[in-house]
Amino acid sequence: MTLDEATHGGVPPAPAVDKPARRRRKLPTEISILLVLVGIALIFELLGWILIGQSFLGNQQRLIVMILQVSVIGIIAVGVTQAIITGGIDLSSGSVVALTAMVAASLAQNPDFARAVYPSLTGLPVIVPVAAGLLVGLAAGVVNGALIAYTGIPPFIATLGMMVAARGAAKWYTGGQPVSMLSDSYAAIGAGATPVLIFLAVAAVFHIALRYTRYGKFTYAIGANRQAAVVSGINVNRHLVVVYAIAGTLAGLAGIVTSARAVSGQAGMGVSYELDAIAAVVIGGTSLVGGVGRITGTVIGVVILGVMTSGFTFLRIDAYYQEIVKGAVIVAAVVVDQYRQRKRARA
Repeated sequence: MTLDEATHGGVPPAPAVDKPARRRRKLPTEISILLVLVGIALIFELLGWILIGQSFLGNQQRLIVMILQVSVIGIIAVGVTQAIITGGIDLSSGSVVALTAMVAASLAQNPDFARAVYPSLTGLPVIVPVAAGLLVGLAAGVVNGALIAYTGIPPFIATLGMMVAARGAAKWYTGGQPVSMLSDSYAAIGAGATPVLIFLAVAAVFHIALRYTRYGKFTYAIGANRQAAVVSGINVNRHLVVVYAIAGTLAGLAGIVTSARAVSGQAGMGVSYELDAIAAVVIGGTSLVGGVGRITGTVIGVVILGVMTSGFTFLRIDAYYQEIVKGAVIVAAVVVDQYRQRKRARA
């Protein structure tokens, strides 16, 4: 008789049964990111009182300006989110903003301006420059998508080429000269809270599209496993063209809003906008490997980026240090994403 049998009255003990591990309830990604946003805002509030004796959150004008500033980045970020979900990226957004701003502004000049780019095309209805700008963005996006889908060029290289080409085209368009004297109807697009409303409308439309339509299902499927998406019958190449066309069109919309806010078009507009958009998307929880991400997270990521920029300016921190901290936050967000991917792979 073994020791175990002796301690159980001569009856062999029942085999040990592993108790099911208790699963920890995880907060939704958006809630976690929202908590980060609240934490960052409170840190700036505390530092404001300690360092300069002022409230960061108590100044409504500062918060309004911050929201207006990030709305353009937000419009771009909605398109970039969809590109990254497919496992790609879009580096051309900022340059497309500049090219779109130049083209749209050139068709929105006042008829009494003697040095108009197109003297015979001044005083046009506002829909004309808006449509032209959107078409320029659409064309850039289609070229990006076609290169990626049908030539096998990596998205990084294809959109990097477009970034350089679009910036060059923006400078060439008027020989580097700004386009000014825009009509009041065009300037109204960037006035007041209009940019914010445009951003929220765009975010709402594509949140619904990604969550509840075949477009969204195909987008996630391609990012999760492109080969499986092909086997399941998805026309991957065509869908990629559509995704990048949308990203380009939204960059074009951002260019229209930017030039309307500035009441001018300049070839230097949109510099590093693509990096800010990518940063907001990554901070918002979209995985750089594809297949994971939501527009709601991107919206929060855009606000986090805006709070950081506004907070650093509020504390009078030099712009160089702001870029360093912003870069560190991006790297940290990517590290967290990689950790989540490894954890998901082990599960």
